Amino acid sequence: MHGLKRRGGAKAGSAAAAALAALALSVCALASCSTGGTGTRDEGPARSDQVAQGSPVPSATPGKEHTVDPVRLVREDPKVSKAVKADLKPCAGDAYPVDVAYGNLTGGARNDVVVNVLTCGDAIGIGSYVYRVKDGAYENVFRTEEPASYAEIDRDGLTVTRQTYEKDDSVALPSGEDITLYEWRDDAFVQTSHWTNRYGSAGGDVRPAPEEN
Repeated sequence: MHGLKRRGGAKAGSAAAAALAALALSVCALASCSTGGTGTRDEGPARSDQVAQGSPVPSATPGKEHTVDPVRLVREDPKVSKAVKADLKPCAGDAYPVDVAYGNLTGGARNDVVVNVLTCGDAIGIGSYVYRVKDGAYENVFRTEEPASYAEIDRDGLTVTRQTYEKDDSVALPSGEDITLYEWRDDAFVQTSHWTNRYGSAGGDVRPAPEEN
């Protein structure tokens, strides 16, 4: 297991998700994380000698795309905050706390790339980004830098999960999570649904009707 994988909808919001967060504490400090909903995965530590501008192959052949250097991609992205760039350091050796997934979110001929940047010690998300290929280079088309957020490719689109904490919660045991679903419309990600799960709540996993945009 290489990372902190979270699901949206009825699949999210359970004690299992909290246990998964605890398990990730000892993982991301040793190797770079990688996961991605229904997209294909890029395992192993980020390699600084890779060329960030390499283009993945069409998503019709999943798992065979030319992988990117996520560390370089984030560091060279002007839309990424200085704080996230400053925190993007190896956890051990050349192993960076990044999670990378590939999949078709924007309807293009080539796979999009989802990159999550986490902290080394507790695997908490500090930045999530989506890149698509445009004119031979990667373009940032989505970002969130809310604390404890994590983005992944789901069958319905892009799902962003943010762990929520009460005053006395430990990092490994949040009280719940906020989930937001986005879809690609008119060259931008549009929020289509949002709901909240509270762990231990009888109705916490009920998914509301999508919001009209």
